[in-house]
Amino acid sequence: MTSSRKLKIFNDPIYGFIAIPNELIFNLIEHPYFQRLRRINQMGLSNLVYPGAHHSRFHHAIGSMHLMTKAIATLRHKSIEISEDEELALLAAILLHDIGHGPFSHALENSIIENRTHESLSLAIMESLNQTFNGALSLAIQMFQGQYHRPFCHELLNGQFDMDRADYLKRDSFFTGVSEGNINSDRLIMMLNVVDGHLVVEENGIFPLEKFLTARRLMYWQVYLHKTSLAAEQLLTLALKRAKESIYSGHDLQVNGPIAYFLNNNKGFDQNAIDAFVQLDDFDIMFAVKMWQTSDDRVLSSLCKMIVERRLPRIKIRRKVFSDSKFSSFLEAFRKKAKLSEHEASYFVFRGEISNQAFNSEDKLRILLKNGKVTSFQKASDQFSSIVMNEPTVRYFMCYPKV
Repeated sequence: MTSSRKLKIFNDPIYGFIAIPNELIFNLIEHPYFQRLRRINQMGLSNLVYPGAHHSRFHHAIGSMHLMTKAIATLRHKSIEISEDEELALLAAILLHDIGHGPFSHALENSIIENRTHESLSLAIMESLNQTFNGALSLAIQMFQGQYHRPFCHELLNGQFDMDRADYLKRDSFFTGVSEGNINSDRLIMMLNVVDGHLVVEENGIFPLEKFLTARRLMYWQVYLHKTSLAAEQLLTLALKRAKESIYSGHDLQVNGPIAYFLNNNKGFDQNAIDAFVQLDDFDIMFAVKMWQTSDDRVLSSLCKMIVERRLPRIKIRRKVFSDSKFSSFLEAFRKKAKLSEHEASYFVFRGEISNQAFNSEDKLRILLKNGKVTSFQKASDQFSSIVMNEPTVRYFMCYPKV
């Protein structure tokens, strides 16, 4: 029986009161691995553009779990059988789906631990927690990996419309003040159903679903891929890259805490790496960046000062690739002015690409018509039948110092 001491509630600014449904969820939330998410910014360095964007991965995970309880209640109301074990697994899986995020969320993905996505890190940490909780997360892990025999469970966790996206769009819209992301998640959840084991959206939900996908596309261009936060996050990534390079070159770089492990090791993600990773948060990175402002490494020092003082590089974004000659001219001009080598100058003049895809047609999004037939969202929607909404839109950027 669940202890009444553990039936706590959160007062969430988006949904109001959120109840903790059972003892296992309470214990997962109380675990230090999950509490670390309080110290991981949900939106990286977007607060340099949108000052209110200081909410954490902790907020988002709790909100996603709340929406999952609503989705489960909706499906049960429509006579979809979901056992108590399945309910517990769904809630645990959505609660822990982002537990593998490192400092500043997506900003430093693949920088701290190379060639590992946050999803793969989440899985490794969930497996570690499963040992701690004596196998209580085994079913949640199956659902998270898409290995459970009822596919709608995975689709609620990771799909075109899932409880993760349903929360972060509404939450990020609220904290940034960008109204384009303010979706009606309640309406969409009420339109969910299951047919042949797969999640479907009832026909009356087509227009809210179109608004949801449009909102996601607009939020990426206006918020997540905003040129200023993009430049800042690129700068932070380059600062860590330079720090590693300085250490490998034999420089006596001042590093403390869990960040030292990853700057000095480039091995697999074993238990030692897990133990270090779950101690790492935004504060470790920013403390290091502030210390490195006085580094003897001129490049590292300059990068860190630019981040701390918000002296960000200029950034140009356009539809066509920046030519090698144009890029080289910017790089050479800055190299001569700053009296740096070409390699050193490449930390300040750099280029890359970004992409935005509102709807991935390869991921099945099913619509349940009023006649009982199931069709694809592309066929049911006039707006999303266009190739513009189905294909990724690619843009190219180049950053260079303000001189």
